[in-house]
Amino acid sequence: MSNNLYVEQRPDGSYTVRKPGAERASAVEPTQRQAIDRARQLNPDPAIHVERVRNTSGGSPDKWRKP
Repeated sequence: MSNNLYVEQRPDGSYTVRKPGAERASAVEPTQRQAIDRARQLNPDPAIHVERVRNTSGGSPDKWRKP
């Protein structure tokens, strides 16, 4: 099993923390920052991958970045 966690934006604008392949989120938070903090609380060891939600010079939406 992977030791990664993913922070993704939901259609309603909130953010989920989930494990790869999980059907349900481990946590739902109102902001991306709170979701990242919650992911670190749930398990401080895994790599956390954050969904990019806007275009930047470093990437576009649907790309992953480290927090």
